[in-house]
Amino acid sequence: MYARDAKKHEEVWLLDRLDEFGFEDPAFRSRDYVLAVDGDTNERAGFARLRVHAGDDDPVCEFTNIGVLSDWRGRGVGAHLLEHLVEDAREQGFDAAYALTDEPDYLAQFGFERVPADALPEPLPDRLEATREYQPDAVPVRLAFADFEIPQRLRERFAADEADDDGDDESEEAAEDFGIDPDSATYKYDTGG
Repeated sequence: MYARDAKKHEEVWLLDRLDEFGFEDPAFRSRDYVLAVDGDTNERAGFARLRVHAGDDDPVCEFTNIGVLSDWRGRGVGAHLLEHLVEDAREQGFDAAYALTDEPDYLAQFGFERVPADALPEPLPDRLEATREYQPDAVPVRLAFADFEIPQRLRERFAADEADDDGDDESEEAAEDFGIDPDSATYKYDTGG
């Protein structure tokens, strides 16, 4: 299992998953998303978005639309996604991120702490209100990256996954990555042999 940035041709897959999970994303940009991918099968297992709100004040980092497909839950996929988001956000100069979630207990195991809604920086109060339209129990949480931690039980899952892999962080791109059906595709210079 590894996490990587989403590719442009994966927009339809992402939009379908957002719809499937009931997530709203009025400012959708596939380049803001990270995908968790199985290293053996190249199957997508989950997704998450790092959203930067740049306004008049200091920019605000938000982790949003974190989803793991049902067949992959309980395998550390969400941890892979969060680890990748934290690394990306750090590279962009952030030292903390917010999330508006109806799963605060899940995020707490990584160091997220609840924050009062009235303490949220702009534009997160409006985002919280919008999020509660489709996740009525959503609460704001904040992660100081210095407190980010992956629980040992998930680290052990990572180690087991890595031992099963050939050591590659990413698998080779396949025809399917480009929307090509390898069973029906013909090739310009096919010599038939």
